[in-house]
Amino acid sequence: MESATLLSIFIGGLLLGITGYSLYTAFGPVSKELRDPFEEHED
Repeated sequence: MESATLLSIFIGGLLLGITGYSLYTAFGPVSKELRDPFEEHED
């Protein structure tokens, strides 16, 4: 394979991995531990 193809596959995989991890953090079981600072200061 050419180096440009390998680089594009690597960057695409990295992008998908970061996106998947951020979605898991935002909506997965870990999200129960997140706090909302704006909600804490509402009157």
